[in-house]
Amino acid sequence: MKLIYLIFLIAFSSQTLAAEKLTLILDWFINPDHGPIIIAQEKGYFTEQGLEVEIIPPADPADPPKLVAAGKADLAVSYQPQLHLQVHGGLPLVRVGTLVATPLNCLLVLEDGPIKSIAQLSGKKVGFSVAGVEEALLTAMLKPHGLSLEDIELVNVNWSLSPALMSRQVDAVIGAFRNFELNQMDIEGRPGRAFYIEEHGIPPYDELILVAHRDYVAKPKLRKFVDALEAGVQFMVNHPEESWQLFIRGRKDLDNKLNILAWRDTLPRFALRPGALDRARYERFAEFLKKQALIKKIPRLETYAVELP
Repeated sequence: MKLIYLIFLIAFSSQTLAAEKLTLILDWFINPDHGPIIIAQEKGYFTEQGLEVEIIPPADPADPPKLVAAGKADLAVSYQPQLHLQVHGGLPLVRVGTLVATPLNCLLVLEDGPIKSIAQLSGKKVGFSVAGVEEALLTAMLKPHGLSLEDIELVNVNWSLSPALMSRQVDAVIGAFRNFELNQMDIEGRPGRAFYIEEHGIPPYDELILVAHRDYVAKPKLRKFVDALEAGVQFMVNHPEESWQLFIRGRKDLDNKLNILAWRDTLPRFALRPGALDRARYERFAEFLKKQALIKKIPRLETYAVELP
């Protein structure tokens, strides 16, 4: 009996010692957008792949891609639109997986407010958080209505999008996430009306992605991470209620009405095949950014978006 126990102990210790460390920097504090990552951790899918994954919320949401580019983390959760700009700016980043496979961004107004169509934004104030991409999205949405950025007043509200809208500091906001801000406004009793960007002239894109350093994409541990992530997504789809309980286990601060609603709304948007790459989709969005003069040239796709071996 002692011999069997000793053999088990040695085998377990060897497996533990063999676990390869991987550091993942999130884009924000843990929230339902990160569901498959947390489920993969809670269900032991990373361990099954021989990985010891450290999940770190960032001190500054702008830092994760920079940390990966500097070689200080293996992976970061980021955004496809920002990836194009970051690569154009010289960061050695590559998309290696997809977390949320649809846009979450939307143009948001008050449901009981005067704005019923995008054309009615003329002369109005529009709040935003991140310059560059959001202005380009807004430009494209305004154009079919004969408007440009000169016809509106842009107001930087930092990250206070829904509060700025509900207090009528602005008439609309761009950059609001439909799975969070819309639910937050409902909870506050000030429901919003969303104009979904992909229905108003913007090419569809992956909202949340995983990025790695260009020089390290051949590391087997990245493929192992993506495979574990896929197992996490499949479990969530098959067992949504059990997955929610796993998500909040040991994280009671996440068990609130907003996250419950966001979990419901985000679940159908997760990439069922996180490692799969839609080449045409990335190329279309790159063309869009070039047309909006946010990038000067379009690099070869394989230099910034790949399917891992």
